[in-house]
Amino acid sequence: MNYLSPLIHVCKRQISTSSVLSGKRNFRKFLLYNKRGTRIFKAERHLSNPDMPIDKKGVRDTGKIIKGQFMEIPEMKPEIIVPDLTGCKFKPYVTYKATDVVQTEFTSQDLFNAIYAQKIIDDFKNEKLNEDGSSLEPSEHEELTPEEAWAKARKTGSDLF
Repeated sequence: MNYLSPLIHVCKRQISTSSVLSGKRNFRKFLLYNKRGTRIFKAERHLSNPDMPIDKKGVRDTGKIIKGQFMEIPEMKPEIIVPDLTGCKFKPYVTYKATDVVQTEFTSQDLFNAIYAQKIIDDFKNEKLNEDGSSLEPSEHEELTPEEAWAKARKTGSDLF
Protein backbone atom coordinates (compact mmCIF):
# COMPACT_ATOMS: atom_id res chain seq x y z
CA MET A 1 0.00 0.00 0.00
CA ASN A 2 2.96 2.31 0.39
CA TYR A 3 3.39 2.62 -3.34
CA LEU A 4 -0.22 4.00 -3.68
CA SER A 5 0.05 6.76 -1.08
CA PRO A 6 1.80 9.27 -3.42
CA LEU A 7 -0.90 8.66 -6.06
CA ILE A 8 -3.69 9.35 -3.62
CA HIS A 9 -2.29 12.77 -2.84
CA VAL A 10 -1.81 13.60 -6.48
CA CYS A 11 -5.33 12.58 -7.42
CA LYS A 12 -7.03 14.82 -4.82
CA ARG A 13 -8.84 17.88 -6.13
CA GLN A 14 -8.18 21.17 -4.41
CA ILE A 15 -10.09 24.42 -4.40
CA SER A 16 -8.00 27.50 -3.76
CA THR A 17 -9.57 30.82 -2.71
CA SER A 18 -6.33 32.80 -2.93
CA SER A 19 -5.47 34.83 -6.01
CA VAL A 20 -3.21 33.61 -8.77
CA LEU A 21 -0.51 36.11 -7.75
CA SER A 22 -0.31 34.57 -4.25
CA GLY A 23 -0.21 37.98 -2.56
CA LYS A 24 2.05 39.73 -5.08
CA ARG A 25 0.87 43.17 -6.19
CA ASN A 26 1.68 45.33 -9.15
CA PHE A 27 2.86 48.57 -7.52
CA ARG A 28 3.33 50.27 -10.89
CA LYS A 29 -0.41 51.05 -10.83
CA PHE A 30 -0.13 53.13 -7.65
CA LEU A 31 0.83 56.70 -8.46
CA LEU A 32 3.13 58.22 -5.88
CA TYR A 33 2.46 61.94 -5.46
CA ASN A 34 3.65 64.49 -2.90
CA LYS A 35 4.00 62.87 0.54
CA ARG A 36 4.55 59.36 -0.73
CA GLY A 37 8.12 58.21 -0.92
CA THR A 38 11.45 59.42 0.39
CA ARG A 39 13.34 62.52 -0.74
CA ILE A 40 15.79 60.32 -2.67
CA PHE A 41 12.90 58.64 -4.47
CA LYS A 42 11.37 62.04 -5.34
CA ALA A 43 14.69 63.36 -6.65
CA GLU A 44 15.17 60.29 -8.85
CA ARG A 45 11.59 60.50 -10.09
CA HIS A 46 12.05 64.18 -10.96
CA LEU A 47 15.23 63.42 -12.91
CA SER A 48 13.62 60.57 -14.81
CA ASN A 49 10.29 62.33 -15.49
CA PRO A 50 10.31 66.11 -14.83
CA ASP A 51 6.90 66.54 -16.49
CA MET A 52 5.12 64.42 -13.87
CA PRO A 53 2.31 66.56 -12.42
CA ILE A 54 2.40 67.54 -8.77
CA ASP A 55 -0.88 66.87 -6.99
CA LYS A 56 -1.67 69.99 -4.97
CA LYS A 57 -4.76 68.59 -3.23
CA GLY A 58 -6.96 71.62 -4.05
CA VAL A 59 -4.48 74.32 -2.98
CA ARG A 60 -4.21 77.14 -5.51
CA ASP A 61 -0.92 78.65 -6.64
CA THR A 62 -0.05 82.18 -5.48
CA GLY A 63 1.70 83.06 -8.71
CA LYS A 64 2.31 82.19 -12.36
CA ILE A 65 5.18 80.69 -14.34
CA ILE A 66 6.46 83.47 -16.59
CA LYS A 67 9.37 82.73 -18.98
CA GLY A 68 10.21 79.55 -17.08
CA GLN A 69 10.34 81.23 -13.66
CA PHE A 70 7.69 81.20 -10.95
CA MET A 71 6.62 84.77 -10.24
CA GLU A 72 4.81 85.46 -6.96
CA ILE A 73 1.73 87.66 -7.44
CA PRO A 74 0.62 89.40 -4.20
CA GLU A 75 -2.99 89.76 -5.39
CA MET A 76 -3.31 85.96 -5.63
CA LYS A 77 -2.47 85.43 -1.95
CA PRO A 78 -5.59 84.87 0.16
CA GLU A 79 -6.27 87.73 2.53
CA ILE A 80 -7.83 86.74 5.83
CA ILE A 81 -9.85 89.55 7.38
CA VAL A 82 -10.59 89.08 11.07
CA PRO A 83 -12.94 91.52 12.81
CA ASP A 84 -11.95 93.19 16.08
CA LEU A 85 -13.81 91.30 18.78
CA THR A 86 -12.76 93.38 21.79
CA GLY A 87 -15.72 93.95 24.05
CA CYS A 88 -17.74 91.14 22.45
CA LYS A 89 -19.91 89.35 24.98
CA PHE A 90 -20.08 86.11 22.99
CA LYS A 91 -17.76 83.22 23.71
CA PRO A 92 -15.81 81.49 20.92
CA TYR A 93 -17.50 78.15 21.54
CA VAL A 94 -20.68 76.70 22.95
CA THR A 95 -20.23 74.82 26.17
CA TYR A 96 -21.53 71.30 26.56
CA LYS A 97 -23.39 72.44 29.68
CA ALA A 98 -25.73 74.58 27.58
CA THR A 99 -29.37 73.57 27.80
CA ASP A 100 -30.94 72.00 24.73
CA VAL A 101 -33.40 74.17 22.84
CA VAL A 102 -36.44 72.17 21.81
CA GLN A 103 -38.69 73.88 19.29
CA THR A 104 -41.57 72.36 17.39
CA GLU A 105 -42.03 72.79 13.67
CA PHE A 106 -43.41 76.19 12.65
CA THR A 107 -46.61 75.34 10.79
CA SER A 108 -48.98 77.42 8.69
CA GLN A 109 -51.38 77.51 11.67
CA ASP A 110 -48.61 79.05 13.80
CA LEU A 111 -47.94 81.63 11.07
CA PHE A 112 -51.64 82.52 10.89
CA ASN A 113 -51.80 82.91 14.67
CA ALA A 114 -48.69 85.11 14.70
CA ILE A 115 -49.84 87.45 11.91
CA TYR A 116 -53.65 87.52 11.59
CA ALA A 117 -55.33 85.95 14.64
CA GLN A 118 -55.06 88.85 17.10
CA LYS A 119 -56.28 91.38 14.48
CA ILE A 120 -59.32 89.24 13.65
CA ILE A 121 -60.18 88.80 17.34
CA ASP A 122 -59.88 92.56 17.96
CA ASP A 123 -62.02 93.38 14.89
CA PHE A 124 -64.69 90.90 16.03
CA LYS A 125 -64.83 92.31 19.59
CA ASN A 126 -64.97 95.93 18.32
CA GLU A 127 -67.53 95.03 15.59
CA LYS A 128 -65.30 96.24 12.74
CA LEU A 129 -66.25 93.44 10.32
CA ASN A 130 -68.31 93.59 7.12
CA GLU A 131 -71.19 91.21 6.41
CA ASP A 132 -68.79 88.94 4.47
CA GLY A 133 -66.36 88.80 7.43
CA SER A 134 -63.69 91.10 6.00
CA SER A 135 -62.25 93.91 8.08
CA LEU A 136 -63.47 97.52 7.78
CA GLU A 137 -59.93 98.73 8.57
CA PRO A 138 -57.62 96.16 6.93
CA SER A 139 -53.98 95.96 7.95
CA GLU A 140 -51.12 96.00 5.46
CA HIS A 141 -51.02 92.18 5.47
CA GLU A 142 -54.74 91.91 4.73
CA GLU A 143 -54.51 94.28 1.76
CA LEU A 144 -51.94 92.14 -0.09
CA THR A 145 -53.00 90.27 -3.21
CA PRO A 146 -52.07 86.59 -3.44
CA GLU A 147 -49.26 87.40 -5.91
CA GLU A 148 -47.82 90.13 -3.68
CA ALA A 149 -48.00 87.85 -0.62
CA TRP A 150 -46.25 85.06 -2.55
CA ALA A 151 -43.45 87.43 -3.68
CA LYS A 152 -43.05 88.89 -0.18
CA ALA A 153 -42.82 85.41 1.36
CA ARG A 154 -39.91 84.49 -0.94
CA LYS A 155 -37.84 87.61 -0.31
CA THR A 156 -34.57 87.32 1.57
CA GLY A 157 -35.12 87.54 5.32
CA SER A 158 -38.86 86.84 5.13
CA ASP A 159 -38.47 83.90 7.53
CA LEU A 160 -37.25 86.22 10.29
CA PHE A 161 -39.75 88.02 12.48
